[in-house]
Amino acid sequence: MKQGQTWSLPILSLLLLFAGAPAGAGPSEATDAQIAGQRAALQANTVSKGFGPQSPRNIDESTGLNRVNFSPAPPYQQMNLCNIHFHSGAEHSGGEFTQYAGNGDGKGHHSGYLYSGKLSAAERRPIAQSVCSGKYGALQSGDTIEVHFVHTTAAVQPGPTLGACLSDANNNPQLRVEAQVYVLVNDADALDFGHLAQVQQVGSHYQAVNLPDNLGKPVAYAGSTTGPGFNEQGSPFQVSWRVHPEVAKVDVRSLGRWCQGNRFNEDHGHGVRNLVINPALLAPIH
Repeated sequence: MKQGQTWSLPILSLLLLFAGAPAGAGPSEATDAQIAGQRAALQANTVSKGFGPQSPRNIDESTGLNRVNFSPAPPYQQMNLCNIHFHSGAEHSGGEFTQYAGNGDGKGHHSGYLYSGKLSAAERRPIAQSVCSGKYGALQSGDTIEVHFVHTTAAVQPGPTLGACLSDANNNPQLRVEAQVYVLVNDADALDFGHLAQVQQVGSHYQAVNLPDNLGKPVAYAGSTTGPGFNEQGSPFQVSWRVHPEVAKVDVRSLGRWCQGNRFNEDHGHGVRNLVINPALLAPIH
């Protein structure tokens, strides 16, 4: 955000909490009891308050009891791509990313879900340089990330933070996220992240023109914004999600190059929100 710019509290919450905090290893591992306490607080802070369905979730489970309905956002091809950011560790679970990374520090760092497939020793071989290093550490070969390609119905250009998804004329746009999970490998022949994140104007809309379309049938569901800031509070924002169940291999060095300079000012992986498991906070998947 530009210096001196002001936002309403709900919009500021969107900017700060959708992407979450930097990811990495926290100072100590949170206990199962601490995570259970966060889930209990989330339930207490949302029960009978009209909150809509929440994210992230297990995309392999279709059960949900939340009946708050909102109109699905249009197909992403009819919207503007407004932001790209990634989380260290997949926020969603299911498909090819079912291995729990652990509780981390209880604040979204060093948690989430990991690629559950096999990598060769060469693919997992660490590289010498630091990749997308933040306050809580850096990424390395073998790590899993979940990338959020955020789209909006507002007439905007892509840019840093979720503020790029809003405009003076439209502070309440429909939002859609195309979520893809990648595993980082030490292989120059793997996918190039900079290529995947390339943005061009297609007709009247900005699009990520190189999104893989071979990562399985996306699971579409009604949800919310994510990030660890919502571990104990419900997100009031409505988001149409499509989460791809298969994992693509991405050259770890290419992600490092992207973090060194991109139009979104992204230079580290963000933290993850606890998986939402309370059926009252989940929409049914049809």
